[in-house]
Amino acid sequence: MEYQVFHLGGYEISTDPTRLDIHAIHQYLTRSYWAKGILRDKVAKSLQALLCFGVYQANMQIGFARVVSDYTTFAYLCDVYMLEDHRRKGLGKWLIQTVIDYPNLQGLRRFQLATKDAHGLYKQFGFQPLFKPENQMVKRQK
Repeated sequence: MEYQVFHLGGYEISTDPTRLDIHAIHQYLTRSYWAKGILRDKVAKSLQALLCFGVYQANMQIGFARVVSDYTTFAYLCDVYMLEDHRRKGLGKWLIQTVIDYPNLQGLRRFQLATKDAHGLYKQFGFQPLFKPENQMVKRQK
């Protein structure tokens, strides 16, 4: 797979996995509500063989998103974040638009995500509550 880079002002988004700063990603995720306390090894393993989008300013990672997908019918967007000092600059919207427009993610039947507090952001990109949540199931493990 060929990696892509997208530019906006002094920021860039890259899909090159060798640029990902596992330490920075782990630091953020371990204090997030959805992955609080996650082990560094689990973060590192979760980045393997997935489509990851790193957001950078002067080669410092300031944001992130990853997509789990079969690239044909389904994708799951997760671990989306932007460091606090870089919020309210349109970077989160740019990141989501970049993910949505990514060539390998076109033509999917379903693009799914889970959020506790960013419904307004994702609605701008066509995400909506589950049509029939009673048809969805999950198996949780510790």
